[in-house]
Amino acid sequence: MKFTDGQWMARAGLTLHRLEAMGDYHIDANGVTLYVPTNRVQTRGDTLNATMITLRFTAPREEIIRVQISHFDESYGSGPHFTIYEQEGFLPAIEDLEDQIVLHSGQTRVEIAKSGKLHYAFYHGARLLTECSAGSMAYIIGPGEAEINRVNGNFAAYAPDWRRPDRFIREQFSLSVGENIYGLGERFTPLVRNGQSVDIWNKDGGTGSEQSYKNIPFFLSNRGYGVFANHPEQVSYEVGSELTTKTQVSVPGEALDYFVLGGADMKGALSNYTALTGRASLPPAWSFGLWLSTSFTTDYDEQTVARFIDGMAQRDIPLSVFHYDCFWMREYQWCDFEWDKRFFPDPEGMLARLKAKGLKICVWINPYIGQKSKLFAEGKAAGYLVKRLDGSVWQFDMWQPGMALVDFTNPQACAWYASKLEALLEMGVDCFKTDFGERIPVDVQYYDGSDPVKMHNYYTHLYNKVVFDLLCRVKGRDEAVVFARSATAGGQAFPVHWGGDCTATYPSMAESLRGGLSFCMSGFGFWSHDIGGFEQTAPPDVYKRWAAFGLLSSHSRLHGSNSYRVPWNFDDEAVDVVRYFTHLKCALMPYLYGQAVQTAQTGIPMMRAMVLEFPQDAACAALERQYMLGDNLLVAPIFSADNQVTYYLPEGRWTHLLNGKVYEGGRFYTEEYGFLSLPLFVRPGSILPIGNQTGRPDYDFADHATLHLYGFEDGMQACCNVPDQKGACALEAQAACSGGVLTVHVRTDKSYSLVLHGAVPQAVEGAAFEETQEGVLLTGCQSSVKITL
Repeated sequence: MKFTDGQWMARAGLTLHRLEAMGDYHIDANGVTLYVPTNRVQTRGDTLNATMITLRFTAPREEIIRVQISHFDESYGSGPHFTIYEQEGFLPAIEDLEDQIVLHSGQTRVEIAKSGKLHYAFYHGARLLTECSAGSMAYIIGPGEAEINRVNGNFAAYAPDWRRPDRFIREQFSLSVGENIYGLGERFTPLVRNGQSVDIWNKDGGTGSEQSYKNIPFFLSNRGYGVFANHPEQVSYEVGSELTTKTQVSVPGEALDYFVLGGADMKGALSNYTALTGRASLPPAWSFGLWLSTSFTTDYDEQTVARFIDGMAQRDIPLSVFHYDCFWMREYQWCDFEWDKRFFPDPEGMLARLKAKGLKICVWINPYIGQKSKLFAEGKAAGYLVKRLDGSVWQFDMWQPGMALVDFTNPQACAWYASKLEALLEMGVDCFKTDFGERIPVDVQYYDGSDPVKMHNYYTHLYNKVVFDLLCRVKGRDEAVVFARSATAGGQAFPVHWGGDCTATYPSMAESLRGGLSFCMSGFGFWSHDIGGFEQTAPPDVYKRWAAFGLLSSHSRLHGSNSYRVPWNFDDEAVDVVRYFTHLKCALMPYLYGQAVQTAQTGIPMMRAMVLEFPQDAACAALERQYMLGDNLLVAPIFSADNQVTYYLPEGRWTHLLNGKVYEGGRFYTEEYGFLSLPLFVRPGSILPIGNQTGRPDYDFADHATLHLYGFEDGMQACCNVPDQKGACALEAQAACSGGVLTVHVRTDKSYSLVLHGAVPQAVEGAAFEETQEGVLLTGCQSSVKITL
C-alpha cells in the first residue's frame, strides 16, 4: 500500500507520524526497548497530547533479530498466530555504548543510534544488510469509514464494516544499489520483486496475474538477509515502487512485528527463516515418481482408469501414483467423501487391484461442503461449519451450490473431517490432493474467536495441517504427503505444493516456473505443476517440452481440465518423451532423494533460482527461465515452438548430462534441441550418484550405485550422500583433487562403481578401469580410490 505522494507529501486523507528521534530506552536480559515520540520534543509541554511508539528488539534464535513496533498495547491482536520456533535458552548479547546500543544474535546484530536522528542498522559480521533511518518507520492515520471509498481505492481491501482501516504501521528498509528482492510467495510476475507492489492476500486467480494462491510475508535479498512479517493478515509491500530506495512493509492496525534474518549468504538467510517458521517434512521416495490424473471434467470410470494405467505399462512408462480428481465423488455433493457408485461400484476392489500393480492412490478433496452433501446437515447440526456474524451458517454458490466451510478452529470439527478421510485411507487411499482454501470470507465468525481477517490467509494452514497430521498418524510421517494448492507461512511443513491453474501455452509454462522459483525462495522446499498445462489442451510440442520440465522438477504430475493427459493422446513422440524423462528421473533418484533429505534438514529448496546458488554472479540475478535442481544439476526448459533456447552457464567447465559435451561457463548460449533433450548440465567438480533402476523411484539407492565425477580440477573438492528410503545415509562419498591426483573416499557396505568424465587417468589405485563411450568406468572399487589425471 502506498502512503505518500512523491517523496515529501502524504496522500490525500492520510496523516503520517514519522519517527524522527529516540526519547528513551530500556535494556534488559532479553532485549532493548525504545520509546520514540512522533513529535519533536523541545519542552516538557511537548510531551502532552502526543503519540509515542514503542520498539522492542529481541533475538529468538541465533542470527535472527525480532522487532516489535506498537502504538497501543494490543498484544498484537487476537489469533491466529504463526508458529515461531524459538531457540531454547538463547539470549542476545547487548552492549550499551556511549553513542549506540548493539544487540548481537550470533554474527547478526543491530546497531541503534542513541542520539540524533532515529537510526538502526542490521549487520552480519562486517557486512551491512539493511538499515532503517529517521522517518522510515511511521504510524499512519487514515480516513474515517465515510472517506474510505473516496480516498485511494486500495483502502477498499481493508474496509469490512466491523474493522476501521484507519490506522497503519509502516517500516521501510534501505534498498541498496544493485540490491534485488525475491520471494513473497508463489508469484507469477517477474522473479525480481523490485518495482512491484505486493499484497499478501490469498486468491484463486490462476497463474497469469499478480494474484497468488500462496502468499508468504517473507522476502529475501541478494545481500544475504531476509525479512519476515509476523502477520497472518494482509501485509502490503512496496519494493522500490513507492520510494525507489526503500522496501516497505505495512499492516493495518496499531502494531507491526517482523524478523530480520541474517546469514553468510542468501541460502544461509533462507535456512534461518525455515528454522524460525518450520521445515518441510521429507516426502516419501515414491512421491517423486510420475503421477497420472483422471483430469478434472473428463468422463471416466474404472475401465477408463485401468486403460490409462495399462497403457502406461504397455509403453514402458513407469507410473508411481494414480490420482482421482473431483468427479470421483458425485456432482453437487462435494465433499461427501463417498465414491460415485454409478462409475465406481466397487471402490475397495478397484483400489486393491490398482495397488496390486504397485501404485499409490491419491484422491482430490477440498475443505468445502456443498449443501447437497449429507455432511452439510451433519456439520451444521454439530456446529462444525463457519458461521456468519448472526450465527447462521455461511454459504455461497461459487464452486458448489450452497457450499459451507469446515471450521478448522474447532477441534471437534477437525476430528470429524479427519474421520471421513481416515475411512478412505482404510479403503486403500494413500494421500490427498488438498485443493482450494483461498476464497475464505472475512464477514464470518470462528469457533475459537479468531480474527476473520487474519483467518483469510491462515485458513489453508489449518486445513492442510489436519490432513497432514492424519496421514502422519495413520501412515507414519515417512509416508505422509499431500498435493496442496494454497499456503501461508509455515505451510512448508506439509509438502508437496503445486502451482495451480496454468494454461497449456509456452508463456504459461514460463510463468509457472517463475512462480515455482519465487515460492522456493519463500521457504518451501518441494514444488510441482500440471505438466502440459491445466486449462485448454496443449499442442504436442508444448506438452513434450512441459513433460521434460515437469520430470525435472521435484514432483511430477500429468493433470489437466477437460482432456486426458496420457501422452499417446498427443503423438507417438510424446510417448517417447514421457518415457525417456521418467526413466531418467528414476535413475537420478539417488541424487534427487539425497537433495530432498538436505532440503528437509536445512530448508534449502530442491529447485533453486540461479541467484540462490550463485549470488555473486551478476548474470544470475534476474534469470527466471532456468534453475538449479539441487546442488549440481542445471536445467533450462525450452519455451518456444522453434526449439531454440537461450541459457547461461556460470564460470567453470560444465558437462551436458545427456550427451557428455563440455561447455565453458561464464557466458550465454543459444542452441536448438530436439524433444528428447534440453540444456541439462552437471556442475563442475561434482559427484552425481546414479541408481541401478529406471523403472521406479523407490528402490535401494546405494546398491550398485554409480558415482559420476565431473570436471574436477586442482583445488576442487565435493561430497555426496546417498540415502536410504527413510532418509538415513547409506553411502557417503568425498572427492578432492590436488596436485593432479583425484582421491575418492566412499563409506558404504554396498557395491559401487565410479565413472570419470572429461579426463583419462594415467594411473588408478584401488579400482580397475576401462574407457567407455560414457567415460572412464572404474569397477571393483575399494573404500579409497586414487586417480592420477
